[in-house]
Amino acid sequence: MARILIIDDDPAIRALLSGILEAGGHSVVTARDGQAGLTAFDGEQVDLIVCDIVMPEQEGIATISAIRRASATVPILAISGSSTVGRYGSHLDAAALMGANATLPKPLTADAFLEAVERLLAARH
Repeated sequence: MARILIIDDDPAIRALLSGILEAGGHSVVTARDGQAGLTAFDGEQVDLIVCDIVMPEQEGIATISAIRRASATVPILAISGSSTVGRYGSHLDAAALMGANATLPKPLTADAFLEAVERLLAARH
């Protein structure tokens, strides 16, 4: 059983992902944006972070970058429903450049999500 931090501004997505993870035997901590996510990360021992990219207050790219400065080892799964392409490609491409270990586009399936989580957790050991 792993302890997983979900950072996403959409309460329905947080609830959905929490349910999937809890059904898979994991415990979950949630945060509503990047600032709250960093606070939760500082206060909790987590085995993996799931981070949305487009959020108010502090978006996911800055959050992933801050987490990477604090820990080079905690696995990060970046998720996003935005397909915006900019200087560094899509938001998910930018997340990978900032240190996300894996990315998944929204909408995502429960199977793909859980598979990505389990793969990242297995790679830690």
